[in-house]
Amino acid sequence: MIHRLLDTVWGQATNLITAPIRRRRWIDLLVLAALVSTLAALWLVGREWTAVQRPSVVISLSAWALPKYVLLSLIRAIAAYAVSLSFTLVVAYWAAKDPLAERVLVPILDILQSVPLLAFLPPVLLLMLTLFPHSNVGLELSAVLLIVTCQAWNMAFSFYQSLKTLPKDLEETAGLFGFNWIQRLRWVEIPFATPGLVWNSMVSVANSWFFLMSAEAFKAGDKNFQLPGVGSYMNTAVEQGNGRAQVYAILTMLALVVLLDQLVWRPVVAWSQRFQVDESAEVEPSDNWLLRFLRRSRLLRWLETKRNQRLHQRRPRTVFFRQAEEGLKRPGRMAPWFAASALIAMLGLMALGGLSVVRLLVDVSPAKWLQLLKAGGASLSRVLLSTFLATLWTLPVGLWIGMSPVWSRRLQSVVQVAASFPSSLIFASLILVFQGMGIGLGVSCVLLMVLSTQWYLLFNIIAGAQAIPADLREASRAYRLSLWKRCWTLYFPAVFPYLVTGWVTATGGAWNASIVTEIVTAKHETLRTFGLGAEVVMATDQGSMPNLAASALLMAGLVVVFNRLVWVPLYRLAETRYALNR
Repeated sequence: MIHRLLDTVWGQATNLITAPIRRRRWIDLLVLAALVSTLAALWLVGREWTAVQRPSVVISLSAWALPKYVLLSLIRAIAAYAVSLSFTLVVAYWAAKDPLAERVLVPILDILQSVPLLAFLPPVLLLMLTLFPHSNVGLELSAVLLIVTCQAWNMAFSFYQSLKTLPKDLEETAGLFGFNWIQRLRWVEIPFATPGLVWNSMVSVANSWFFLMSAEAFKAGDKNFQLPGVGSYMNTAVEQGNGRAQVYAILTMLALVVLLDQLVWRPVVAWSQRFQVDESAEVEPSDNWLLRFLRRSRLLRWLETKRNQRLHQRRPRTVFFRQAEEGLKRPGRMAPWFAASALIAMLGLMALGGLSVVRLLVDVSPAKWLQLLKAGGASLSRVLLSTFLATLWTLPVGLWIGMSPVWSRRLQSVVQVAASFPSSLIFASLILVFQGMGIGLGVSCVLLMVLSTQWYLLFNIIAGAQAIPADLREASRAYRLSLWKRCWTLYFPAVFPYLVTGWVTATGGAWNASIVTEIVTAKHETLRTFGLGAEVVMATDQGSMPNLAASALLMAGLVVVFNRLVWVPLYRLAETRYALNR
């Protein structure tokens, strides 16, 4: 069947090429060229992934090597996003719908988002190299999974928060039409969560660029595992102090971010506007130049028609399909048993991992534990201060952008470019500037944390502001409330559920950012300040697994305790008091 489809597409392409000039559709030719280029790129990446594993990789700092490196990094980020989205839809839905799983999964998500990326490196790398000892597949999958740890958590929390704050009228409508759980998920819950999930997807992909240098050029003790990519290019340029190569990397990343914004995020945001719950809200028409361009393609229309015809073909109603339909209508038969089994299996795996960690912790001395506790307190204060400083500017700016359709459309590209730019690339230069101003690393690393975590807050606040019902805005203007009164009584409470999600993910991102802000290499000189992030990096460089396990465990413990005491009560408050549609 694949051969028939390819032959048909080739026939359509031949007709386009041999048609008279006046009837030739250049749009279809461009679409066909894009499809061919995509297949060629996937073939090139497939060759790179399946190649024999090399003991070392030489990264060329030539500008001509950047297109290939960008392609390899982009495919890794796309693969990681696909894994992160699948993880989000499964785990967040499970946590939102099963009270028992919620009490287990939400703390696990809290822990995982706080565990530094370098702590995932040894077990992931060991597992992948064991499974694929002779090819690059193991290293490539290791990089993809490390990028997943930068993307998945805020997407999962966003989807979880949307499911927990689903409007009552939508729930009642789904019940009135007799939707089963899959129909409810497909037609009600995912559409309602789409706007927030789109904005969090942007910040997830942006965060993957931030940690690209660590994901593609990872070190464990005296071993250096490196993959060709723009992250390795940037890392090599910084280590060698090659200013020209750093400029090339910056310009290339800017070009990639702008290209992704125009070809991916702008069309996706325009498409997601159709899922706004408040139909009376003032929004810009959900249109985009790329969407208009693709609608004019006869080739794409033909492929869509063929797909729709195939979907509407009558399928044989076998016993299997009838049993599957009955299972969907009555999920209560098997779902509790399956969910309980999966939960027990997950807890069992965590217990096995915990035993391995305990064996490592035996070798950590009491003096080292005391040092780590002090370092954890220092890092915690920086995390909270950076989150507070980021909130000061993202709350008013996010409200302004989200409630203004015109400015939301105008500033989307600017915000996306700024969020996607890997600020870790310029950390070394900023540290030197701060030192020249007499600002030590202990203070400047807080400002660097703000650069890495502010986008979690801004994107969530924009999504929350866009969800404020238009009738409430009109009522506040009709009663002639002052700007401060409107902010205090309407705007701040309305975005509070989204703000809590932003706080949770921002603090988790700040903990992760501590590993690249508390210890920085500038001009062949390593600068560090006292903190848990610096302890994680030094333990990784020294190959000290006990110290790395102790640092990561302490960081996760601090986050869990803080979440239990602060974020969980705020989540409950957001669900019960400040959800406008409940």
